[in-house]
Amino acid sequence: MFTPEETTAIALSLKVAVAASLASLAPGIAVAWLLARRRFFGKALVDALVHLPLVLPPVVVGYALLVALGHGGTLGRLLAEHFGITLAFRWTGAALASAIMGFPLMVRAIRLSIESVDRRLERAASTLGASPLRVFFTVTLPLAWPGLVAGAVLAFAKALGEFGATITFVSSIPGETRTLSSEIYGLMQVPGGEAGIWRLAVVAVAISLSALLASEWLVRRGRREDHD
Repeated sequence: MFTPEETTAIALSLKVAVAASLASLAPGIAVAWLLARRRFFGKALVDALVHLPLVLPPVVVGYALLVALGHGGTLGRLLAEHFGITLAFRWTGAALASAIMGFPLMVRAIRLSIESVDRRLERAASTLGASPLRVFFTVTLPLAWPGLVAGAVLAFAKALGEFGATITFVSSIPGETRTLSSEIYGLMQVPGGEAGIWRLAVVAVAISLSALLASEWLVRRGRREDHD
């Protein structure tokens, strides 16, 4: 049904999307909480920087990553020489680029969910002697669960379909960085590639739809448990 190249591209896309969403979850929660619960100088600037990838052309993000983390970049050389980490033209670089592009969507979903948590519950827990960290993990985070799920799914879906930033930063190397989107783009350049394009498009829709349905099920289940 699928060619070996298409199967590899699908598997790689799933690996990149899962890695991108998981890697950005912890910093996404931290930034969302900071923007939702704290006032500080430069908050508007931080908020703007977080959402910058949404308005920048993805190619610009990819090029910035290539300049900074590529083989000729200062940070790229530092990571390679001292830690043996190479991101440019690797699938890990594709995950990084996808995580950056999906980060604003994740932060926004989690931030809105945290802002909807009744602060009186947090203050009550503090009054009873809970530390701020314990309040966060036992009150805020459980009540903001729907936003976490929504943010993770949005980041996953964005990573699954990311093209501009990834192809600029890591190119389209078969078996290493050629994801679903770049495989579709490659098939567009080949005469008679329409059948492969449709196959991969159906797979992309099926995966994204499954992720959305799974997130809705998790949110509903969490709400039922909260009511029980």
